[in-house]
Amino acid sequence: MLVESWLARAARTRPAAIALRAEDGVLRYGELHEAAIAAAQRLSALGVAPGDRVGIALPARRAFAETLHGCLLLGAPAVPVDLRLRPAERRARTADCAALVCEPLEGLVDPTAPISGTHDLDATASVVHTSGTTRGPRPVKLTYGNWLWSALGSAAALGVARDDAWLCTLPLSHVGGLSILVRSAIYATSVVLHERFDAEAAADEVATRATLVSVVPTTLARLLDAGLRHPPRLRAALVGGAPIAAALLQLAAAAGVPAVSTYGLTEACSQVTTGGPALFCTRVRIGPAREILVAGPTVAPGALDDDGWLHTGDEGAIDGAGNLVVTGRAGDTIITGGENVAPAEVEAVLESHPAVAEAAVHGAPDPEWGERVVATVVLRAGQTATEEELRSYCRVRLAGYMMPRVYRFSPQLPRTVSGKLLRRSLEE
Repeated sequence: MLVESWLARAARTRPAAIALRAEDGVLRYGELHEAAIAAAQRLSALGVAPGDRVGIALPARRAFAETLHGCLLLGAPAVPVDLRLRPAERRARTADCAALVCEPLEGLVDPTAPISGTHDLDATASVVHTSGTTRGPRPVKLTYGNWLWSALGSAAALGVARDDAWLCTLPLSHVGGLSILVRSAIYATSVVLHERFDAEAAADEVATRATLVSVVPTTLARLLDAGLRHPPRLRAALVGGAPIAAALLQLAAAAGVPAVSTYGLTEACSQVTTGGPALFCTRVRIGPAREILVAGPTVAPGALDDDGWLHTGDEGAIDGAGNLVVTGRAGDTIITGGENVAPAEVEAVLESHPAVAEAAVHGAPDPEWGERVVATVVLRAGQTATEEELRSYCRVRLAGYMMPRVYRFSPQLPRTVSGKLLRRSLEE
């Protein structure tokens, strides 16, 4: 099925609307469309043809958006590259790319470049690598149809306003950040692009301009610590990447920040559930061993198992109201003395302590119990807590077998660039 090019449509219907605010300037949709056409022509002059992959190793600025949309107009799958990768890792992820864009595109243009005014919904639009929290990063081919259905599902869940401005501080190499650029072009709304997360700058943006923002629990906590209170234009702070503690949700509510939890995966083109229920175009069920299974037009075709479902490797349940409750990764479950312990449940209790900013729980070998529960705790700035204080706090809130046997204190937790906890680093 063919649909009109998203950017061409946005430029035709709202040419003067702001498409992008970045640290290096503002682009309106008419301007972005012209810049994307030039990018496509320059890629074609470099020998890139429709179907060829193009690596984009650019910071989150105007040139990234221009190159991304140039790829989409040319029908060349975009491969966003994490700039923090070592040279060998970058080469591995871009080995099959016809071109790697490391600087803003300049030079010769090909006026005969086969720029299309339509998108084939079955064709691959981008290749995005998973975050690799439990195993190595894997390339996922996301189609134009995946992106379109994801945008429509998100719009049905959160709503769309013509003056929406979605703040993006997430890495564009991650599906959560990239999706903001793509869905905003589909909606013909605005993206506010920050190259990196700075709590004070992001809090100021949310307080004055943004109507939507995507964060992980850690960055939401930092926005609140930076003094964000009752932002007048903000409709939703979409919180994903990790389970969000009830205590943090309560802090956000008290500060007048409308936090909305979301669960998503690269293989499902970002959001699967928003605010609890699945997107209207997405199906979710619980399979054997409490594994979360996902199906629908947002799921990458190559990610489906033989039974027609995406097997996420995450554990969860669906409550009486039809909301998905994620309890953790299947491989994260700690078995101690024959009892199963979900780390997220213990982490939620620890993070409800007023002195605790965040916590991570994992299992360690134990000669008597098989595994013992180990907690790594990050304290809030200016707060103190001892191991015995935390032990006493947990004792009245957790079953005995769920109690951490070991407490460690750390200035920060190991996380991926997208904010997901690297639990295996704690185990190692």
